[in-house]
Parts: sequence; structure tokens; C-alpha cells
Amino acid sequence: MRIVLVGPPGAGKGTQAAYLAKNLAIPHISTGDLFRANISQGTPLGQKAQEYMRAGQLVPDEVTIGMAKDRMQQPDAAHGFLLDGFPRNLAQAEALDGILKADDLKLDAVLDLEVPEDEVVKRIAGRRMCRKDSSHIFHAIYNPPKTEGVCDTCGGELYQREDDSEETVRKRLEVYHSETEPIIDYYKAQGLVVTISALGKVVEVTQRAMAALGRD
Repeated sequence: MRIVLVGPPGAGKGTQAAYLAKNLAIPHISTGDLFRANISQGTPLGQKAQEYMRAGQLVPDEVTIGMAKDRMQQPDAAHGFLLDGFPRNLAQAEALDGILKADDLKLDAVLDLEVPEDEVVKRIAGRRMCRKDSSHIFHAIYNPPKTEGVCDTCGGELYQREDDSEETVRKRLEVYHSETEPIIDYYKAQGLVVTISALGKVVEVTQRAMAALGRD
């Protein structure tokens, strides 16, 4: 299957992508991983991306599209893939269509993870990280530490990342609504969108997604 995963920040796309890719036996291709791999390997596209990032500028669409195209043409993606974070806007969605069409391929589904805005804010703004070990993550509501502000695992100080503040989260949601949401309508016109609720336990959302994709 060739699937695009969409949803607002805080919808749990990364978590669901990993589970779905494993269940469907296809590679999980995330924009973050693409950038890290290309930069660490020093590819021409990675070098270009790094130049823009060092200058504090957004990486242009053509660089992101180039990285995604290279990755989708790797042998492990020959029988399908799950795209997470790409396409991010209409220009990228149109480019993806062109890449697939050139190889006589098409998408099977666009899985839209739906989460109410207030829940997104609650999920992200409640997140607390450990200063000693960033893999130790807690949540003020859903997974609070035994002692407020102290990591259960190592005793490190817990803090809220700057980009997890409510104000920043709402700004990220504005960007999502203006840039990424239009691709849902674009794919709806092609009859590809399957919308599911991303509320509830991780395993429940995965089961919902697999059923929606006809793979339960």
C-alpha cells in the first residue's frame, strides 16, 4: 500500500506511522528522517537543506520533494510506503502525484487523523521533558510524575519546551490549517481520504486505522 498520513500536530502521527508501517510491512518515511539522513550522509540535497537551515530559512519545496523522491525509489519502498510529514502543502502533493504517475503508480489512501483543537493544545502543552534525559517524557494530565517537576526515572528536573507552550501550539495549528489542511480537500477530490478519530489509546487508534484501510 502507498499511504499518506495527515493530521494536526499532537495527533500522534509519528506513533501511528511506526505501528502501521510495521503492521503493513512497508517503510515509514518521515520528513524528519529524510532530512537527518541526507544531512548526515552529506548528499547534495542534504547540503542544500543545511544551507537554508543554517540561515534560519525554510527549506524550499523542491529540496524536500527531491529527498522524498529519492527515498521512494529505494528498493524497500518498491511495494509501498507510508509518508509522514510529506506532502506538507499543495505544491508537494501535486509533485508527489507527478512522481508516482511517472512510474505508473498511485496512492491507495490518505489517512486523516482527526483530533479536536483543544485536545491538541492539551496534549502538547501538558508535555514535560526531563533535563537529564530527553527520552523521559511525562504529561501534566495523562502521565504525571509522582512528584511534580521531578522525573520518576532519574530524578532530573522536568520542564516544558518552549515550542510546547500553548501560544506556540496555537501558532503551529494556524500553519497546519493554512498550509496542510488544503491537501485534504485535494485528496478528497480524488476519493482517497479516510478520516478516523485519533482519540483514545494508541492500540485503539491503530486498530481503527487498519480497519479504515481495509486491513483489520
